[in-house]
Amino acid sequence: MTVRANDWGGYTTMLVRQDGRLLTVSFNRPDRLNAIGAGFHGEFVEILGRAGADDSVGAVLLRGEGRAFCVGGDVKGFDERASGAKPARPAHTVLHTLNATELLDAILGVPQPIVAAVHGYAMGLGATIALFSDVVVAAEDARFADTHVSVALVAGDGGAVMWPLIMPFGAAKWYLLTGEPISGAEAARLGMVLKAVPAEQLLEEATALARRLADGAPLAVQGTKATLNRIVRDRMNLLMDTGLLLEGATFVSDDHREAAAAFVAKRKPTFRGS
Repeated sequence: MTVRANDWGGYTTMLVRQDGRLLTVSFNRPDRLNAIGAGFHGEFVEILGRAGADDSVGAVLLRGEGRAFCVGGDVKGFDERASGAKPARPAHTVLHTLNATELLDAILGVPQPIVAAVHGYAMGLGATIALFSDVVVAAEDARFADTHVSVALVAGDGGAVMWPLIMPFGAAKWYLLTGEPISGAEAARLGMVLKAVPAEQLLEEATALARRLADGAPLAVQGTKATLNRIVRDRMNLLMDTGLLLEGATFVSDDHREAAAAFVAKRKPTFRGS
C-alpha cells in the first residue's frame, strides 16, 4: 500500500507531513507541553502502523510543537481521575497498565528508522518515546527525565528497559530512582543521545540525519534495525511483566494520588508509603 502525502491529515494531536521519503510526525498539544492524553496514544500508534506499511516512507522524524518534545503522562489528568466522583477501579487500572507495551511495540515495529529531535522537556513516557527511537538528537538545553518516581509510580515500563541499555548502569539506577533531569549536553556525554546541538540548529541537524537514513538502502537499513532491536525486545521480555505489575499497583496508591494533587497545587508532596 502506498500512502500519499495528502492522506496524512485528520489527526487532532499530531501533525503529519511527508516530504519525499521523509515523514515528519509532530506532537501537537503545545498547550499541555505535548502531554499524552486526549487521543494521543491511539493516533500515534495508528500513524506508526501506517508509516511502517508504506514503502514510500524511508524514515520518520519525531518532534514536538511548542516548548517541549513530550512531557509524558498528563499529571493534571491523573489528579482529575483520582479526585473524581467515580474513581477508576483498582483492578481495571492495574490491568490497563499491563497494556503499556502496545506503544513500545509500535515504535519497535516500524521497519524504517526513527529519528527523534528533542527540545525542551522529554519526561516520563515522553523520554521513553524519544529513547526508543533509533537515533536521538537533542538540544543542548533539553531536559530528559524518567519522572515516574517523582509522582510516586514505579518506573516499570520503557525507562527501566532503555536507560540501563544506553548509559552506565549505576547512573541509570540513580536517575530512575530519583527522577532527576539530565540536560541534552549531559545526555550526549553519557551516550544516551547521538549528539547535542544548540537549540536553533536542532531541527536542521535532525532532518539531515533522517534524510540520510531515508536515502539509504532500505533492505540493509531496515534489516540492521530489526537485528539490533532484538536486544531491546529481549530486555523487554526480561523486565516488563514485573515492572508493569508493580507500576500498576502504585497507580492506585495513596502516594500517587498525593503526588498528583501536590503537582496541581504546586506544593511538595508528603509520602506515607501507602
